[in-house]
Amino acid sequence: MTMLLAYSMYEGARALMAPARVAADLTRYGLQLPGNPLAYGPYARAVSAGCEMFERVTRQYGKPAFGFTETVVDGAPVPVTERVVWERPFCRLIAFDRAFPTPPAEAQPKLLIVAPMSGHYATLLRGTVEAMLPNHRVFVTDWTDARMVPLFAGQFDLDDYIDYLQEMFAVLGPDLHVMAVCQPAVPVFAAVALMEAADEPAVPTSMTLMGGPIDTRRSPTAVNCLAQERGQAWFEQNTISLVPPIYPGAWRRVYPGFLQLSGFMAMNLDRHVTAHSDMFDHLVKGDGDSAEKHREFYDEYLAVMDLTAEYYLQTVQTVFVDHALPTGRMRHRDTLVDLGAIRRCAILAVEGENDDISGVGQTKAALDLTPNLPDARKAYHLQAGVGHYGVFNGSRYRAVIAPRIAAFIRAMQAVPGTRGSHLRQVG
Repeated sequence: MTMLLAYSMYEGARALMAPARVAADLTRYGLQLPGNPLAYGPYARAVSAGCEMFERVTRQYGKPAFGFTETVVDGAPVPVTERVVWERPFCRLIAFDRAFPTPPAEAQPKLLIVAPMSGHYATLLRGTVEAMLPNHRVFVTDWTDARMVPLFAGQFDLDDYIDYLQEMFAVLGPDLHVMAVCQPAVPVFAAVALMEAADEPAVPTSMTLMGGPIDTRRSPTAVNCLAQERGQAWFEQNTISLVPPIYPGAWRRVYPGFLQLSGFMAMNLDRHVTAHSDMFDHLVKGDGDSAEKHREFYDEYLAVMDLTAEYYLQTVQTVFVDHALPTGRMRHRDTLVDLGAIRRCAILAVEGENDDISGVGQTKAALDLTPNLPDARKAYHLQAGVGHYGVFNGSRYRAVIAPRIAAFIRAMQAVPGTRGSHLRQVG
């Protein structure tokens, strides 16, 4: 019962901090006024920096926006607008429309980027989307914060997730390419297998699986081991809470975003402490550019969403405890997920050398689990020197990984039925 009420206790504590947060913000504002004679001294800068750090640490971060207004194609700016093309209670499908002055000579590939439903909003993939916008018609899954979905909308579990994906594939039509970042690698893989087995015409042309837990028995990480050791019952008892009545999803059972964030932070606590200490120093020294980079990163990183309890617990059991997909025992409702049915959809597996969430080999397992897919339609890229986040964001993603994915998509777009006898190393 205590854990079920943890969310209400958390919200109560946050509300109690509100007056102190407002006082800190007002103090900072007063110390930064140009007419304040104290504003230019080291003491004022230190107090102002401390007030900002306090306000940021105690703030509830809202859902960020993608914020794209333009992209650059062939050296020229092209306006970008967002449009919702499909919607269900737990997800929206966003299209990024580009207003070309003159249409491209050839139709660009359609790319659906499936964002992880693992505690952060889809905007965590802002850099992922941005790198693909110039040369692809990009769509992204915008998952809904479970606390904002009323109980009458029903439940949402891993089976529903796969249903959503199959609907999206059908809506976007043939010649679609799919990119699954981290967590969605498993449901995307399963959805494609189910559609292949049913000989659906909307089977994607290719899927790029990036840092995904296809087979967590390979190079298990601390995250994998924790799930394996604790099991579903432990997570249900210690991580599931009820949404407080102040939200539309009141009384829905969820895995709260603030708990997920605590786990993320604990994995690299020293790094986060150092980053905040550095920001304090930047503020005191007046290094606005460095402080702004910190703000941009943590405004995104600290914005979290809740997951439905049924989805979270089913994923823990299916992916991390039972290893149901790689052992051939995963079912979507009453239907066995047969990876051997995949014969058309090409696969690119992308991994990071230093990934501490999905170890090296876990995503590559997808290539071994599809014996009936021609080797010419399989590819693998191991990116040296990057961790989990670097697989889909950052300088090496932009300079190396994104171009490799684009090249793979172009190759599969050009020869959708190619057969061969070798595993292609992209790059």
